[in-house]
Amino acid sequence: MKKIGLLGCGAIGTQIALAIDSGKIPGILTHVYDNSKDAALKLVSKLNTKPEIVENSHLLSSHPVHIIVEAASQDAVKDVALSVLQNKRDLMIMSVGALLDESIYDILSDACNDFKKTIYLPSGAIAGLDGIKSIKDELESLSITTTKHPRSLKGAKFFENSEIDLDTINFTTTIFEGTAKEVVSLFPANINVAALLSLSGIGSEKTSVKIVADPNTDKNTHHIEAAGKFGKMTFTIENFPDVNNPKTSRLAILSAIEALRKYCSDDIQIGT
Repeated sequence: MKKIGLLGCGAIGTQIALAIDSGKIPGILTHVYDNSKDAALKLVSKLNTKPEIVENSHLLSSHPVHIIVEAASQDAVKDVALSVLQNKRDLMIMSVGALLDESIYDILSDACNDFKKTIYLPSGAIAGLDGIKSIKDELESLSITTTKHPRSLKGAKFFENSEIDLDTINFTTTIFEGTAKEVVSLFPANINVAALLSLSGIGSEKTSVKIVADPNTDKNTHHIEAAGKFGKMTFTIENFPDVNNPKTSRLAILSAIEALRKYCSDDIQIGT
C-alpha cells in the first residue's frame, strides 16, 4: 500500500485526505503539514487513521513515503518540490502555475531525470488534456476563456493595481486578456487550468487566456478552443465551485482524487 504525505490542509487537501481515509484511494496518509498548525489539527481530527503532523514542509519527504501531494500554493511548490525529488519521492502538484516559471520547470524536469522520480499534474477543473497532448505538435492556436462569479476572483494579485471593483460588477465583464504566462502570477489561486493547458499544448506565451466576471453565474466555466493541421477541438466545462472554497472547482478536487487513486492502484488504466 502506497504511503502518502500531504502538503496543505485546506479545502483540496482535506478532501484528498478524506478520500484516502475512506478507502476510495487505496493508500495510507502517514504525514501532513500546513503553515497553519490549526488547519493541520482540524484535518487530522476528521480522520479515523491519524497521520503525523510534521514541523516543517521539508520533513514530509524525509519520511518513508512514496509520494507527496502538494495542495498548498505556488510558493510551496517553489520551496519544497526540488527537495521532494532529491529525497527520491514522487510528487503531485496542484498549484501548477508555479511550473510556468521556466527556471522552476527546467530544474524540476532535470531532477525527475536525475533522481528517477515523477511529477504528476492532475487535469484539474478542465477536460480534454489527453486530446491536446496528442496533437500538440500540430497546434497552431490554443485559447481558454474562464468565467466565474466576481466573488471567486477576490484576493487575486491582479486587483492590487486595477481600478476594477468586483463588488460593483452587475453585468458580464471581461477582467483580463493575455497569455497563460501572464495570468498565473496575477490570478494564482484561480487559473491553474490555464497553466495545465499551456503545458499540454504550445506553451505559456502562445496560449491565450481571457477571464470574465459574471455576477449572474453559479458556475466556473472554462471554454477551450484548439486549432491546427489536425483540425479543431472545442471543449466547454461548467463546474460548480467547491462549497468550502469558491476559488476552487469541485472538479479540480475530484481530478486530484482520481489521479492519486490511479497512482495507488494496480488495475486497468483508461486514457492516456
